[in-house]
Amino acid sequence: MTAIRPTAVAGMFYPADAGELMRQLEACLAPARARRAADAAPPKALIAPHAGYVYSGPVAASAYALLEPARGRIARVVLMGPSHRVPFRGIAVSGAEAWASPLGTVPVDRETCERLKALPMVGELDKAHAQEHSLEVHVPFLQAVLGAFALVPLVAGEVPREVVAAVLEAAWGGPETLIVISTDLSHYLDYDSCRATDAATVAAIQALDPGPLSGSQACGRIPVGGMLDLARRRHLRIETLDVRNSGDTAGPKDRVVGYGAWALYEPEAADAADPVQALAPKLLSLARASIESGLAAGRPAPADPTLPQPGAVFVTLKRNGQLRGCIGSPTAWRSLGEDVVDNAFKAAFKDPRFPPLRPEEWEGLTLSVSLLTPPVAMAFRDEADLLAQLRPGVDGLIIEDAGRRALFLPSVWEQLPERRQFLAHLKAKAGMAVDHFSATFKASRFEAVEMKSP
Repeated sequence: MTAIRPTAVAGMFYPADAGELMRQLEACLAPARARRAADAAPPKALIAPHAGYVYSGPVAASAYALLEPARGRIARVVLMGPSHRVPFRGIAVSGAEAWASPLGTVPVDRETCERLKALPMVGELDKAHAQEHSLEVHVPFLQAVLGAFALVPLVAGEVPREVVAAVLEAAWGGPETLIVISTDLSHYLDYDSCRATDAATVAAIQALDPGPLSGSQACGRIPVGGMLDLARRRHLRIETLDVRNSGDTAGPKDRVVGYGAWALYEPEAADAADPVQALAPKLLSLARASIESGLAAGRPAPADPTLPQPGAVFVTLKRNGQLRGCIGSPTAWRSLGEDVVDNAFKAAFKDPRFPPLRPEEWEGLTLSVSLLTPPVAMAFRDEADLLAQLRPGVDGLIIEDAGRRALFLPSVWEQLPERRQFLAHLKAKAGMAVDHFSATFKASRFEAVEMKSP
């Protein structure tokens, strides 16, 4: 393990002298600061460029100026960029204890790095970091606007964007954590071609749609793609801050590189729930209709074609607070309209723990539909680490090992409010011993919005 990762591009991409560096940073930040709304909330994530400051610094500054009101509150920065020099598959964690900068060393959050290494396709690879500029150029900007913070440096090689999304989800944290994704846009086109190409890229990013992005449009398309997938899942709002190219800032116009900056904001709690809660009457009505169809005709109700989007739901039946049936989908593999009617029918008639529902039982049962977020693999060193990460009342949990698997919805915390008790009962549900744990033990967590019939 390297104690301190030294700078690789200081004196080339940005000044190596601390005083000169601060003057250049201030020259970039001052105009951006003047454009920032006084009451603007800090973003949860940024997408910003990584070229030499003379070229991309003003564009990057439009993002970094937004962080100054959060100085002293943001304590950890998860920084991910593409690999330009070392080809590899996966995501590389830095093994250093700290990163050097002309403005002083920045500590690496080793605990988070070690947790992330437990995820698929994540490992330690210092040679991927040694000469890589896509992360390094962001560090002085972060120091200038945040002061002290800990860094989680991640270089993305060839890796599916769903892996990127899982890593970012695992490191998401709360308001103390900022996510920064590093990318430039098109490379070495003439000025007009660059503007046209970058306009298409901006449209895709603004739509949170990574599908159209290619490597020629954004060198960081892989980390950007994972971020956009996660942003869509978490209902983040995105704002395009600045889009320019080197022909606009400091270079000729015959062969330019494009740059863009975006801020992503978490929704307010009420806003986040509204799109889902608006579905509640329809989902509950469909579930009820499917059960009534089962009682009358022995088959579920038809799927609702007005809900074509993928969705994963659990349907639960209770009598006097006691479970009478619960069946669902842990992941979205079909349309929401199909999933709710099928799982409602199965909860009533196909749950192996109970006999099929009889007509005389239907009256007086309570019905709920839980809409699930995609499960995210958890990284943990041991069972104590896993327990410490669980959020009572928030997390649903899926565990699996040695061919055994079980799931608890977040609502189970109402009956099992203590973490160790929650996990022990889930192990028992999976057919595992209460004290079972192994190197192959896996856990994924998810959230759910529960909708109950009146």
